[in-house]
Amino acid sequence: MPSVRPGAPGPSPASPATVAAVVADVSATGGYFGLDLGPVLREPGWRPLTDLVADPGTVEAQVADMAGRLGTGETRVAASILFQGLAARFWSPPLGAAIAHGLLVDLDPRQVHWRPVAGGPLPLRAAHLEGWEVRDPARIAGPLYRTVVTGLLEPLAGTVRRIVPTAPGLLWGNAASALVGTLLELGRHHPRLAAEAVAVGRELLDTGLLRGTGELAEPAPGRPLFTRRSCCLFYRLPDGGMCGDCVLADPGVRRERWARAARKSGR
Repeated sequence: MPSVRPGAPGPSPASPATVAAVVADVSATGGYFGLDLGPVLREPGWRPLTDLVADPGTVEAQVADMAGRLGTGETRVAASILFQGLAARFWSPPLGAAIAHGLLVDLDPRQVHWRPVAGGPLPLRAAHLEGWEVRDPARIAGPLYRTVVTGLLEPLAGTVRRIVPTAPGLLWGNAASALVGTLLELGRHHPRLAAEAVAVGRELLDTGLLRGTGELAEPAPGRPLFTRRSCCLFYRLPDGGMCGDCVLADPGVRRERWARAARKSGR
């Protein structure tokens, strides 16, 4: 069970039916939010998520596959883009369930399975998924951090760095960028949740390894704009360029982005 503040009432276990309903609703958001519930042993190709985050051979194969798809010989660039994509994948279902439904889902890498695909979001499936109902939004960020960062991204970052020399700041900047991107997607699909999503994001960005990865501005309510303090190396791809939150972007371009967001809100 996720830990909570001392003296605070703990989260209550959710029924399997509640977990299934929430996961189905969040998955309908599409793309990176999808999470299947069902048996994995009867279908070929499914592997425990522990392989993807902690097995050097598996991660090395995924980096090589990413390099081929991106058309780059720089494994460091491929490893960075792979990590950021997986971070977005790991953030999306738990953030969606927590912010939209007050449900904490446990993406235990021993229980959740994945299988390789040629492109698009990585398929995720769990035969059994536990969840806890939390009605106080102020108590969501801590368990989310432990589920995604401690449980998945820390072991993945360690494995990536054993394969490819990669600066820790780059990887945690990627994790922060993926977090903000997920919050933006949630806000687009559920405008009424945008403000709460930004509040949870601010708390997460001030926690542990995400602290100091960048600055989160809010030129209009519920419209976060993030500027990271590291570069994901996307600009080094053959058809690459600068990302919207890139530390290398011209300050004038960044100010214009803020102004556009403010104008859209009528401010």
